[in-house]
Amino acid sequence: MEPQFLSIRGARMHNLKNIDVDLPRNRLIVFTGLSGSGKSTLAFDTLYAEGQRRYVESLSTYARQFLGQMDKPEVDSLEGLSPAVSIEQKTTSKNPRSTVGTVTEVYDYLRLLFARTGVPHCPECGQEIRSQSAEDMVGALMSRPDGEKVILLAPLVTRRKGQHEKIFDRLRKDGFVRVRVNGAIVSLSESISLDKKKHHTIEVVVDRLVINQEVRRRLEESVATAVRLSEGSMLAYFPDRDEQQFFSESAACDRCGVSLPELSTQLFSFNNPQGACPECSGLGVRQFFDPGLVVPDPSLSLRDGAIAAWSTRSLSSYSGQMLASLAAHYGFDLDVPFRKLGSRIQDIILYGSGK
Repeated sequence: MEPQFLSIRGARMHNLKNIDVDLPRNRLIVFTGLSGSGKSTLAFDTLYAEGQRRYVESLSTYARQFLGQMDKPEVDSLEGLSPAVSIEQKTTSKNPRSTVGTVTEVYDYLRLLFARTGVPHCPECGQEIRSQSAEDMVGALMSRPDGEKVILLAPLVTRRKGQHEKIFDRLRKDGFVRVRVNGAIVSLSESISLDKKKHHTIEVVVDRLVINQEVRRRLEESVATAVRLSEGSMLAYFPDRDEQQFFSESAACDRCGVSLPELSTQLFSFNNPQGACPECSGLGVRQFFDPGLVVPDPSLSLRDGAIAAWSTRSLSSYSGQMLASLAAHYGFDLDVPFRKLGSRIQDIILYGSGK
């Protein structure tokens, strides 16, 4: 059973006077006290020193010769101690990308651990997702009950505007007979007219069959065709149950259609564009300006200094001439209070027109 406490008995290092203390494990503990009361001695010279010494002693003789070993601290007993990591009491770097994890290199091991043992889940519905080969897809379909009907579909267009006439013409030339358009199966021999201003989903019907052991060869060929047409994915529709299952050679959710790249150490690094948050670039802080600070008093006009950073500048300055040109181009008055300029003009002044 895992010990609940880290028990220290008879600690006598430096200015510690035969201290006995029990510290709860798996908790954040802070040592406070006057200067010289023994905080650092207890944390570094006793706990860390003994943890590091025990760790080094567990290594082989060959490995120990490359590591410096600390002296055994003056303590009667120390129980429940795990391998220890110590961070010096000084600022090693002012770089915001330098953290305890990166300095100690623990972060590198955690990234490797998650990349090798992690199981991706859909960010939308939480379902476990994984990549599947064509053999896996065939195996999953063959595990369905015998006699169940299945329609194999190859997704070609997913919620994309247009009439997609070229796609239908190509499918006709390739010998396909049916497609499913926006959930309805139609014959390619018919004239299919789509509204180019609306989103459409198009899947070609590759095969229709009944699951049993005799159709395995045919199923393998049909799955390979569907995966080739859609460049790695396939949809199996079961009409009797009105259910469908999404298959993908890349990690993808069969419910939401969300695809994920293969897990790698780069995906778990906030210093790498692949793993960093796109909003804060991995720093945990999103920078933006506050319109309320740019224009603290909207009752003032632009001429009277509504924009705080330009409040002391005259219209003859560069910023003043820029505002005058902007007013002449968009037809607003520099003497009108900022709050009465209208949201469109305010947005142009604050964010620009993009032109």
